[in-house]
Amino acid sequence: MKVKVHITLKPGVLDPQGKAIGHALESLGFKGVGDVRQGKFIELDIAENDPGAARAQVEDMCARLLANTVIENYDIELQS
Repeated sequence: MKVKVHITLKPGVLDPQGKAIGHALESLGFKGVGDVRQGKFIELDIAENDPGAARAQVEDMCARLLANTVIENYDIELQS
């Protein structure tokens, strides 16, 4: 099963890389870009066909390795 994980900083957490991206876009002439927040995208192919078990497995991966749950949120998207 393919699994996509989107990891983003929690609201209120300082995002200097997002700020740098925003400034770079502005310097390239892209006007009207507001707040920029950056994150991570991870795609996994796991050997699990049960959606509930797959989600539980990936949530455990996020909690233990993929995301820093103190400062980051994650969203899991399962694809069959």
